[in-house]
Amino acid sequence: MIYSVLRLDHCFVDGYTKVAVVIKQTIEFQLKCEINSLIEVCIRRLPPLNALRSFESAARLGSFNQAAEELYVTPSAVSHQIKALEEYLGLKLFHREKRQVQITVAGEKYLVAVSHALDELDAATRRLISAPNTSSLTFEAPPAFLSRWMMPRIKDFQALYPDVELRLSTGSVNRIDFDHSDLDMAVYFGDPPDDDDIEVRLVHRSVVVPVCSPRKLEEHQIETLADLRKQTLIHVTSRRNEWQRLLQKAGISMTGEEKGLSFSSTQLALGAALEGLGVALSDKSLISRELQYGQLVVPVEAELLTGKAFYLVYPKDRQLTYGMRIFREWLLEVMGLSEEPE
Repeated sequence: MIYSVLRLDHCFVDGYTKVAVVIKQTIEFQLKCEINSLIEVCIRRLPPLNALRSFESAARLGSFNQAAEELYVTPSAVSHQIKALEEYLGLKLFHREKRQVQITVAGEKYLVAVSHALDELDAATRRLISAPNTSSLTFEAPPAFLSRWMMPRIKDFQALYPDVELRLSTGSVNRIDFDHSDLDMAVYFGDPPDDDDIEVRLVHRSVVVPVCSPRKLEEHQIETLADLRKQTLIHVTSRRNEWQRLLQKAGISMTGEEKGLSFSSTQLALGAALEGLGVALSDKSLISRELQYGQLVVPVEAELLTGKAFYLVYPKDRQLTYGMRIFREWLLEVMGLSEEPE
C-alpha cells in the first residue's frame, strides 16, 4: 500500500515536470517569435543596391540599353534587375512598349529619392576613401588667396598644429561644389553665398589700393589720383569697374582714353604690376610681403571697399572633424574675427 502511494506521488511529480518543461518551451518559443518580429521591424527593408543602380540609370537615360552601357552589363541584366525591384516594391516602375520603355508616375517619384540617396552614398564613400584621417583637411581657395595669403602663413600653422595635414588646391574664385568633390572646406570670393546648405564665415572684406613697382613710380610723376589717368591701368577682367569706382569716389571721371591692360586673374595683374607694366588695384592683405620688401609701393593713398569679401564655407550637414575645427579657429583668429556667422 505504501509502495503504491509512493509510485502515485512519483507519477504526479513526473507529470508536473513535463508540464513545466512544456510551459518553458512554449514561453521560449513565444519570446523568440517576438524578438524576431522586433528585429524585422528594426532592420531597414532596402532593395538590392544593384537593382537601385539599374533603375536610376535606366530612368535617368530613358533606355535599358544605354543604362547597360553605362553600368557595363547587358540590357537583359538591367531588365532583370528592374523587374526584381518592381516585384519587391509591388508596383510598376516602367511601361514597356515593344522596344521602348517609359517611366511611370510612381517611377518618377521614386527616381528623385533614389538619385538623392545614391548621390549621398557616393559622396560619403569618396570622402571616407580620400580622407579617412580626421586630422587631415582638404581645402580649396582662389589662386591669389592661396599663394599670397595662405602660403606665407602655412609654416606658422604647421608649428602650432603639426598633427593636422593640409591638402591645398586652387579652385574657382566664386564657385564651390561640395557635392561632387572631396573638399572639406573652401574660401569663396564674392558676394555672400546664397545657399541654405552651406555654413558661411566672413574671413576678410576686400579693400583695394593702387600699387605699382618702385621703378614705375621713379619714372613717372604720380602724386595725385588724377595722375593715375595718365598711366596704364591694370584691370582684372571680372572686376573692370573698380578703377572707375575708385576715381569717381574722389570726384574724378575717366575720359575713356586711358591706357589699360586686362588680365583674367589677380595673380596675373599683380605680376604685370611687379614688372612695371602699369598700376594695379590690389587688396593689401594679398601683397603684404611685396609691400614689406619694397617690391610694390602704394603711389597714392586711396582705397575702395569693393563690396566683395572672402568667406570660409563648408557643408552644414557635415560634422566638423578635428582638422576642420582647428583650421577654422586658426583662420578666423589670424584674421581677428569671431566665430559668429556673418
